[in-house]
Parts: sequence; structure tokens; C-alpha cells
Amino acid sequence: MLPVGVSIDGGGRAAGVRHPSSSRLHPRTSTNCSHRASSLRHKLQAVAGDRESGEVSSPSREEVQVQAATSVREVADDDLAVHVTDTEKKTRNIVFVSSEAAPWSKTGGLGDVCGSLPQALAARGHRVMVVIPKYEDYEGVTFSGTTVDIFDNEVGYHLLQREGVDWVFLDHPSFPRPGGIYSDEYGVYGDNQFRFWLLCLAALEAPLQLELNGSVYGEDVVFLANDWHAALVPVYLAAKYRPAGVYKDARSVVAIHNIKHQGVFPPSSFGTLHLPGEWYGALEWQYPPEERQGSYEEEGRSVNTLKAGLSTADRILTVSPGYAGEIQSPMGGCGMEYIISSRAFVLNGIVNGIDMDVWNPIKDKHIVKNYGTDDFVKGKAANKVALQKELGLPQNENIPMVAFIGRLDFQKGADIMLQAAPWILQQDVHLVCLGTGDPNLENGLRWLDSFNNACGWVGFNVPLSHRITAAADILLMPSRFEPCGLNQLYAMRYGTVPIAHYTGGLKDTVQNFNPWDDAGTGWTFFPCDSSGLIQSVGNALQTYRGHRESFQDLQKRGMKRESSWDGAAQQYEQVFEWAKMDKPYC
Repeated sequence: MLPVGVSIDGGGRAAGVRHPSSSRLHPRTSTNCSHRASSLRHKLQAVAGDRESGEVSSPSREEVQVQAATSVREVADDDLAVHVTDTEKKTRNIVFVSSEAAPWSKTGGLGDVCGSLPQALAARGHRVMVVIPKYEDYEGVTFSGTTVDIFDNEVGYHLLQREGVDWVFLDHPSFPRPGGIYSDEYGVYGDNQFRFWLLCLAALEAPLQLELNGSVYGEDVVFLANDWHAALVPVYLAAKYRPAGVYKDARSVVAIHNIKHQGVFPPSSFGTLHLPGEWYGALEWQYPPEERQGSYEEEGRSVNTLKAGLSTADRILTVSPGYAGEIQSPMGGCGMEYIISSRAFVLNGIVNGIDMDVWNPIKDKHIVKNYGTDDFVKGKAANKVALQKELGLPQNENIPMVAFIGRLDFQKGADIMLQAAPWILQQDVHLVCLGTGDPNLENGLRWLDSFNNACGWVGFNVPLSHRITAAADILLMPSRFEPCGLNQLYAMRYGTVPIAHYTGGLKDTVQNFNPWDDAGTGWTFFPCDSSGLIQSVGNALQTYRGHRESFQDLQKRGMKRESSWDGAAQQYEQVFEWAKMDKPYC
């Protein structure tokens, strides 16, 4: 039997609190908000209709690329960045909702953020809870004794308190899988919508039901909903909780880590979400004809989870100011650009931090010789020779080492690196690559082994990634798009100079080298193709060989760059304050 008051009733209202006798939505909050989303949808469809009828001329692909690049540059990063004010800091109750958090579950940057940022916020005095699914049995995680019934689905709360953070793991049979978190070798799981719907509702109940350290978090909280998996949190706040008099002081922030993933499902699935019918417009999304998939009857219509979150959240965040600008353009918005542009006044970008203890050349246990800013020249030389020996390359500390570390797919530009590889290898350098992903690109890394001055390692190897980062002089990051990027931050921390495509978080973190002012931390290139990469590599090698002192200054500036999570946490605090200043958006 479930504890008294720990449930969500059939109408979707939070139990254990007083509710209006009527289940109708409050007209001022919920109906206006659902109408607002529907109105925006109709405006977007009108624009699409004008284009199809010929009333609006469609630009060529080349014109779109130029316009997108221009629009991104016209939106100054300063306008989208978060500037911390000197106002008195207030401690908040902050609830992260995420599908993953390192070290327990991780597929990319989302896991890193939700595994590190909560600790930084807790260290600054906030009360922080992280709600994630329990995909397997984790060491030290114990059952709290509390369960919640969500429309006849019993979800258990398991707890771990570590480094000042309340880690809440949701236990339900749908979460553990023998494959990956979201998919296996046969494709994406067919019940992902149901799994993360449970995540959202169970996360909304956690601050009300879980007594931690003698008290519940209560209703005065800020929810940080990460990516589409948690994007229904602001929707249920507006459609279910606030009309019932609950969470009136709560605010929601949706964080976009990769807008490519939006949680798109058939329109018929709306009925399984137990939302009022008038809220269908907040989730409905119709794709343009060239992108439509599925049955003809649906005419490209779908339920888009991320779109609903963007339409209802109090504020929107991305993981860099540059990416915040790009997702407002057709080239970067993945269909969401008009919605995001309409809410640009609550949009900000905050660059991710890194774990300054794990990625620290002074005490890194994975590298042969530790070093700091005072002795990095000798330290990197020793690590280079050791890595050359390990990989079977000629041992010579004076040969420039160029590296690529990353997922082998279209986004990361591994194919661009391979196209440039023949020219790079003719420049008397060592090229070392580590990654896994697309089978064809993996074969490309194996092809590199046919050269006596290159090594391609197929796989995911954390210690080796540390050794490569410590040994290399140059790191290649030809990502076609990059919301934030972490490898360039790791590289600079270790005195490795990044060469990156001028996009997203890369352009925010890699300052282009200016030899006249002796400024910068690396090289950037645009457009994203092999010729641009080759030109930047040529500039870097020329500086390395002909102006070694300038190159070493580049390395030292990168090593001194502030990349801690504490700096990012201060900016998140400012966004939370802005969210609390305003009335709820919905």
C-alpha cells in the first residue's frame, strides 16, 4: 500500500494538497498559455503556406547559408551571455530533471553537466536535488521508503546524498534496459515517450513528497528541465499544478543541450499524456512537406515534446551564447528557430565548465609526467615521447603532434578531418586519432594506420584520451555544429592548442590567434570544410615552427583560462534570479 498522500490522482492533480473541486484549468494561466502556443503555431503555418503558394520567395541554399552565418554574427554573443550582477545572492531550492547524470548514466555532454553543475551550485549554498532514472543498481543508492502512483504506475524514490546534493533515482520497470539508455542495436526504444513522461511527473512530485534532512523542498523551487526528456515539466506546471493552487511560486527553466533531439511522436500519443484537450496546440507540430515522414493521413503532424517546453517555460538556456544565437536561425534551429526567436528575450547561453580536478595536468594519474604552466614545455615533451612509444610512432619530441578525439559522426566532422589527413600527414607531423561511432568513419581511422606517422585508435578509452591531450600540440575540432564542446576546454587546460570550426560554443571558447596583439588561444575557421581546416592547420604549424615563443604563449593562455563549474554556476544563479523576478509565463 502506498503512503497516504503520495500519489497523483486520475485527474493528474498532485495529491496531499488542497485542490479546487473542479478539474477545469484556470482560465488566466493555463488557457491563455495554451492559446499562446496555438497562436504561434498558426503563424508559423501561415508562413509555410505563403512559401508553398509562392507569395514568399524561397532563397537558395547558398543564400540561406550566407544569411544564417550573417545573422548569427549580428547577434552579439554579449547579448546572449549572462552577466553576473553584484546583487545580494539568495539561496534557492533547485531541482534538476534529467535523463542522465555522470557518473551513473552518460551518453554525452548532458550527463557531464547534470553530474557536475549541481555540486557547484550546492557548494555555493543552494539546496539542490537531481532527479534521474535508475537504469541499474548503483552503489550506495538506497530506497527512501516513498513511492508515488502516477496513473497506476508505481515509481519508487531511491536516494543518495553526496557532496551536498540530493540525488534522487526513480525506480520503475521501464527504465532498466540491456542496451543503451535510449536505444539498442535494433533502434530507439518504442516506449521512450512513456519513460520520460514518468520522469517528468515523478520529478514534479519529489519536492512535495520527499522529506530530506528533516524537511521537503516544498513549492518554492526552480526546476531546471534538461532537453526534451524533461521538457514536459513546465507544461504540467502550467496545465495541472498551478491551476490547482500548487507551485505558484515555482519557476521552470528549459536547458537545450542539443536541439537536434526534440522528442517527436505521433499525434495520437497526446491522449496518453493525460493533459487537458486544449493543451494539444502547445505540443502539436507540423513539419514542412520536404521533412514529413510517416503516414499520409498525419500530413506531417506530430507531438513535439521540446516545442511544448520551449513554449511554456519561464526561461530558456543553452550551453553557450554562440549556440543560443545559432538556434534562432534556419541553419541551427532544426525547425524550432521561429519559436525560439519569439522568446529571445528570455534566452541565454552559458558555457559549460569542466571538472578542474579530473582534468588537471598537475595531478593527472593517467599521464606519464605531470606539469603546470611553469614547466609545461618539458612536461608535454615527455608525454609526447611516451605516447609515441606506446603507439609505435617514431620518437621525436620536436615533431608536432596533431590529435583528434571525439565521436565519429557527421556532427563532429570526422569525415572532414579524414579528407584533410593526407595533406596534414605530408607536413612532417604525427596525427593521432581516437574515437568510435559510424562504421565507415571507424574504417577511416584504421586506414590512418597505413601511414608510418599516424595512428587511428577505434574505441572509447578515457586514460588514452588524457594521454593524447597531454602529448598533443594541436587538437582538431571540425564540428559542423557544437552546442558547447568540452574537448577544446580539456585541450587548453593541458596546453594543447585547439583548431575549431567557428560555430556554437567553439567560437565562444576558442579565441582566434592575433599575432599583432599576442592574443588568442587557438585558431578558428569558416566555412566548415577540409580546405578551411587545412588552412588553419597550416597557420598553426607555421607558428609552431617559425614563432615558437608565440606558440608557447598561446599554450599558456589556454592553460590559464577560467573553465571551472563555479564560474558557470554563478551565471546559472543569475538566470534563476531573473526567472523569479517575473511572474510565471504560463
